[in-house]
Amino acid sequence: MKDQPSLQLLDTHAGGDVSRIVTGGVDPLPGDTVRRKMEYLRDDADGLRRLLLEEPYGAPEMSVDLIVPASDPRAEIGYIIMEVMGYPIYSGSNTICTATAVLEAGIVPKQEGRQQFVLESPAGLVQIEATVHDGVVEAITCEGLPSYIHTYQAQIDVPSVGRVTYSVAYSGGFYALVDASELGFDLTLDGERRLAETAHAIVEAIQAERGFSHYTLGDVGPLPFLHFMGPVEHVADGYYRSRSATYVHPGVICRSTTGTGTSARLALMNYQGLIRPGDKLETVSLRETGFIGEFTSVQEEGEYQVVNNTITGKGYVIARSDIVVNCDDPMVDCDGLHHILSSRKKGDVAPSG
Repeated sequence: MKDQPSLQLLDTHAGGDVSRIVTGGVDPLPGDTVRRKMEYLRDDADGLRRLLLEEPYGAPEMSVDLIVPASDPRAEIGYIIMEVMGYPIYSGSNTICTATAVLEAGIVPKQEGRQQFVLESPAGLVQIEATVHDGVVEAITCEGLPSYIHTYQAQIDVPSVGRVTYSVAYSGGFYALVDASELGFDLTLDGERRLAETAHAIVEAIQAERGFSHYTLGDVGPLPFLHFMGPVEHVADGYYRSRSATYVHPGVICRSTTGTGTSARLALMNYQGLIRPGDKLETVSLRETGFIGEFTSVQEEGEYQVVNNTITGKGYVIARSDIVVNCDDPMVDCDGLHHILSSRKKGDVAPSG
């Protein structure tokens, strides 16, 4: 076989949400911040995202995280998040998976007990606390983005669904939040396909009717996500649990409850006066996996109550592999890819600074 470029990968999952971590095979990207590197990848090298999320290498249900050097000296490493819908600036499940991967790969030295370090995402610095027991990463706690309720209890007529009541939160992207039981769902796995179809119809209707603007970021694009909310169970003092399902793309309900979806839910519960700082919400997915969100504090930003929060979950390494980039394969589109492929040898890891 002729010499062909390859990518070094760690496949991981958190809550069932698979994140493919690219640890080697990509040349350094231009840009003085991780956000700028992300923008370069998005605008000039989108072939990497398409290669790893499309046939024959991947599937749209997955995510990809590219390890890049951090620009801020306080951060150990940076990462760029890629999904079928594009380049989100932040994701809780991807952050949990990336933090797990950099520890398991030795990019960040693992320490027994609790250890803290900083990653740099396109959204900025992210504080990480890892719990390591007998050399195994048992849990990752990461910061959720400051989250707030933009719209509360709006209504819209949705073709084939009917009149839907929804709220809108920002937690790294704009989310429509809907009561699952009002739409006839009990949030079990056998309803996954109908959940995806219903969510798609609602999101399309909202996008056609209105747009949303962040109070500091401005226009961040049309509302992409919908979070189905199950009933809230009061488990113990300051601890709540709720079944949840997050729509992330046409036909796709995320395997996990999503970190940003959990953050959005905390913002809504605060808006409704149901929780106070220090309280926790465990969201439970269709696959019985979960994340724990903690409401840490709140501040006023103009007309909005902005909720600070953390997300805790466990990441698992499920595969270590090399992807051979075979541009002669008729199913492989190498446009927007050649100029970033690295000549690093197998086993090398992207530089950390």
